[in-house]
Amino acid sequence: MMKASDPVVRCLENEGVEYIFGIPGEENLDLLESLRRSSQIKLILTRHEQSAGFMAATYGRFTGKTGVCLSTLGPGATNLVTAGAYAYLGGMPMLMLTGQKPIKKSKQGRFQILDVCRMMAPLTKYTHQFASADNIPSRIREAFRLAEEEKPGSVHLELPEDIADEHTESLPVPPSLSRRPVAEAKAIAAAVSKLENARSPVLVLGAGTNRKMTARVLRQLIEKTGIPFVTTQLGKGVVDERHPRFLGNAALSAGDFVHRALESADLIVNIGHDVIEKPPFFMTRGGTEVIHINFRSAEVDPVYFPQVEVVGDIANAIWEIKERIEVQPTWDFDRLLHIREANEAHVAEGATDDRFPVYPQRLVADLRNVLPSDGIVALDNGIYKIWFARNYKAYMPNTVLLDNALATMGAGLPSAMAAR
Repeated sequence: MMKASDPVVRCLENEGVEYIFGIPGEENLDLLESLRRSSQIKLILTRHEQSAGFMAATYGRFTGKTGVCLSTLGPGATNLVTAGAYAYLGGMPMLMLTGQKPIKKSKQGRFQILDVCRMMAPLTKYTHQFASADNIPSRIREAFRLAEEEKPGSVHLELPEDIADEHTESLPVPPSLSRRPVAEAKAIAAAVSKLENARSPVLVLGAGTNRKMTARVLRQLIEKTGIPFVTTQLGKGVVDERHPRFLGNAALSAGDFVHRALESADLIVNIGHDVIEKPPFFMTRGGTEVIHINFRSAEVDPVYFPQVEVVGDIANAIWEIKERIEVQPTWDFDRLLHIREANEAHVAEGATDDRFPVYPQRLVADLRNVLPSDGIVALDNGIYKIWFARNYKAYMPNTVLLDNALATMGAGLPSAMAAR
């Protein structure tokens, strides 16, 4: 028999957890003592729970594994709310572990007690209060499964003080072998047919392509076909943006050079689209047709109603399309590439501007000039973020950490610390 806080730590070790970011409190002292004895997990003490959540979310964004953060009850738990929403909207796997007063017998009335699970419900994929030590392994395994399953996001577990002190013989539940379903063959064939019959198709690479690192197969498709591509803010760097077929980043919703290129295309292949981002383009009735390639079917709204949907693992779908597609002599990308040249010239205009205070385009250009290919820029929010999305070329995935989902202030510095 062991204290319940011990199997919590064993379960976290079983999931491959390396770090827990957070601030301890009276209600999670048993868990902290169990953590102290772990040779695998390191506790990173922060100065605010919100920063701990941002760091855990950034860990999840980089690794695809669930980042973990810790707080006590009441105000400690409420301080995690913004970070929970940040991970939930941004598709970053994260577990929030919060403490709570004893639930079976307490002498402190309602002091500091909030219904934290109910508070977390709208901004998590899963929330649960442990009421029995024996259920800890299955609930932790379920939380990690849901956090990492597409679309990834935040989950929450509450460990009351008396449950952490219970004794149990429960052991971790090992993760199962799980593979995402692949797209149906007829959907692949329909997408290939649309592409081959188009005159000027274009690819739009969104958040979903960044999460699962589809860079290799996307580059193979672009190299084989020569089809130009655009990135969204959360898709930056999936394919090296120095590529001669890169048209630009959809930093705005309409009116930029990129949107002129999209308007010139007669077919848009929208890959990894996430409705949480500002739309990279607006569909109109009778306008340019769209192929939707994603883990899930399209969420239809007034400006997004694709004609063909390829639903399943993105990387596999792109590979299947790349294998089957034949390069067409009727394809014509001259106008798209002419717009690319105009965009490149516009980006270069402000790169040497000497005015003071510093011109945003100059700052972006100088940073790009001095940072290595794998250098990471972590941004907060504000209009300057648009200049980075638009003018800063990302050479590798997740080297521009901007948030185009919750778009919260305060995430930049903790994200940089977590990246480091």
